[in-house]
Amino acid sequence: MIDHNFYLVITKMNQEYFMRLALEAAKKGDWPYGAVIVKDDEVAAVAYNTVQRDSDPSAHAEINVIRILTAKISKPTLEGYSIYTTCEPCPMCATACVWTGVSEIICGVSIQDLISLNQAQIHISCEEIIAKSFRNIKVTKGVLKDECLALFK
Repeated sequence: MIDHNFYLVITKMNQEYFMRLALEAAKKGDWPYGAVIVKDDEVAAVAYNTVQRDSDPSAHAEINVIRILTAKISKPTLEGYSIYTTCEPCPMCATACVWTGVSEIICGVSIQDLISLNQAQIHISCEEIIAKSFRNIKVTKGVLKDECLALFK
């Protein structure tokens, strides 16, 4: 018999572990954004925001980690992978998640959280992007929210 409470605790612990890796990555970048892609509870790639460093407005953490992993596996699809981000993906990054077919997006800070801090530039949630797409991507928000939010203060 499966103990569902035990499974939920293990899942939460794994989510927190991977989000801590995203937090550590974020501290290396230009802005407080870090991303980790995971499959079968194993880290596949880690990246952070390099917009300033690369003079590339598309070099968000999520785009960078997707670029790293798709180059590594030599294919443009990431079905079965989960992406952990310190902040909810912007419309560009959410769309990249749709195009690659990630199965799940797990984030710490939401766009709403950034709006409350007057730091959101585009007030569109990743769920809005996903709802207009052909994908069914699970979204989980608020994992280590306080730790992720601290990066923005």
